[in-house]
Amino acid sequence: MAGRISDEDIALVRERSQIADVVGDYVQLRNAGGGNLKGLCPFHDEKSPSFNVTPARGMYFCFGCSEGGDVITFIQKIDALTFAEAVERLAQRAGIQLRYEQGGYVPGRQQGERSRLIEAHRAAAEFFAAQLSSPEAAAGRRFLSGRGFERVDAEHFGVGYAPNEWEALTRHLMSRGFTAQELIRGGLAAEGRRGPRDRFRGRLIWPIRDITGDVIGFGARKLLDADDGPKYLNTPESPIYHKSSVLYGIDLAKREISKRSQAVIVEGYTDVMALHLAGVPTAVATCGTAFGEDHIKVLRRILFDQGQGEVIFTFDGDSAGQKAALRAFQDEQKFVTQTYVAVQPDGLDPCDLRVKQGDAAVRDLIASREPLFAFAIRSVIARFDLNTNEGKLSALDAAAPVVASIKDRALRGMYAVDLDRWLGIMNERFVVERIQEIAARPAETRPAPRTARPAAAAGNAADPLARLEAEALKLAVQRPALLGPEFDALGADAFTQPEHIALYELIAATGGTATGGSGGREWVERLLGGATDELRPLVTRFAVEPVRADVNAEERYGAGVLTKLQEITVGRALDRLKSRMQRLNPVEEQQEYNRMFAELVALEQQRRVLRERAAGA
Repeated sequence: MAGRISDEDIALVRERSQIADVVGDYVQLRNAGGGNLKGLCPFHDEKSPSFNVTPARGMYFCFGCSEGGDVITFIQKIDALTFAEAVERLAQRAGIQLRYEQGGYVPGRQQGERSRLIEAHRAAAEFFAAQLSSPEAAAGRRFLSGRGFERVDAEHFGVGYAPNEWEALTRHLMSRGFTAQELIRGGLAAEGRRGPRDRFRGRLIWPIRDITGDVIGFGARKLLDADDGPKYLNTPESPIYHKSSVLYGIDLAKREISKRSQAVIVEGYTDVMALHLAGVPTAVATCGTAFGEDHIKVLRRILFDQGQGEVIFTFDGDSAGQKAALRAFQDEQKFVTQTYVAVQPDGLDPCDLRVKQGDAAVRDLIASREPLFAFAIRSVIARFDLNTNEGKLSALDAAAPVVASIKDRALRGMYAVDLDRWLGIMNERFVVERIQEIAARPAETRPAPRTARPAAAAGNAADPLARLEAEALKLAVQRPALLGPEFDALGADAFTQPEHIALYELIAATGGTATGGSGGREWVERLLGGATDELRPLVTRFAVEPVRADVNAEERYGAGVLTKLQEITVGRALDRLKSRMQRLNPVEEQQEYNRMFAELVALEQQRRVLRERAAGA
């Protein structure tokens, strides 16, 4: 049985894994002020960013779906790992060798499945790359050379060769300590009659990496006439490889995609290589599947998709390419960015275009892009004879649903006018009314929009008192030194919301704000360590949510929040005291009445002082 990772090593992994860097491998983050970063949430669909990262406390929180936690939690959720697997992955990233209790460190045995499969794929990629220089791989080198790729290009993209043997890779990896079960589970081998056999044989190999750069699968191109398999063979679905969300080249392109706010979608591995080498380093490709919703989610996070960037699809000019573009049209409106199509009229793909016409022609192809809406509409009407009235009306009826499906009403109207011009009907009103008729039809069959889970409860947002309590607790989590003993003296009765009471009691049980210091990562981790599962999301939220004050005015703001809460607390005590006094008989219970009256005067005086202090703050 695998040993437990030592607490010291877990703490070291947290310390050396900067959350902004780790999250930044998956999400494009931008400065949100107050030391916070913001991006589009990777855990739910959203059009405006509500995912916040606070590097100073090593925490993240999404105000749209309430997902939150630290760097380990993030890796657990984003890659569907166990806690131990997430720690192992981050340790590997940070160059930390973990120690395991209950038997000590045993390389390989205690690692989680994902880590083992990642290591196996890394070793396989190194093996394939080394084989490309072997005499047997001459056909592979000729293939690359014929497409304009040099040896240094192959090395940059990690291209390799799989020997035409049944067990070349299997023997190599098993000699490195990997088991047959691991190789089969990861898709590197298949079950044969005499044991595991290599999945890829006699083929040119491209390593497929995830967004962080880990090799998770391979694409293999047939080279031999005797190979009766498909032209391209990809890794099957596995615990680390999910083709619906994998984009080839994303590890190399992500920085440029973010920097240029542009992503170019191509159809093959050699097209990605050609575009990158031609000066378009934002190119990526799907891996044996159509571009779909999960690919969109990956790109939106990197693009920081708020309408400023562009996604460019490249398709062949033939009918298959047009069908692919129309499929893309169905997903287009899941982007906020502008979406375009770049089509080479002579049907050349980017790789062939580069070979025949050079790098400049590839760059010109991308520059000549046209809006996907326009391309989709033109593709529909191109099927009809526009020289006859019958053909024009048939084209209108075929294109009208495409225009009507455009969600943006203003854009829909503009394309209706364009459609009239492209058809040559020259009756805008007629065309617009036809499209409006279709757009107005009942939409019962349309899919309902997906909605995010509500944010973690933090009191009634419309209740000023709940907001005040939340601000005080937020300061206690983020800036405990600003509040100190006065906050600790408030007591749980100062709060009205059940979750706020629970958080105050947690802070008190953890030693109070007087022990929180400057409110860094250690303080937050202490609170999370003592929190219940129900309370932990609120602690995370308050550790990330920005304080409503300029950084230079936080001390004054904290004093104001605390004073106002104290004033309200004193006011409630006065109300309770007055209610009790009304039930007393001043004559028969004179001593108790006088005691309460003195307490009343003292409380009124305390409230006046607090009001004056609040006004000053």
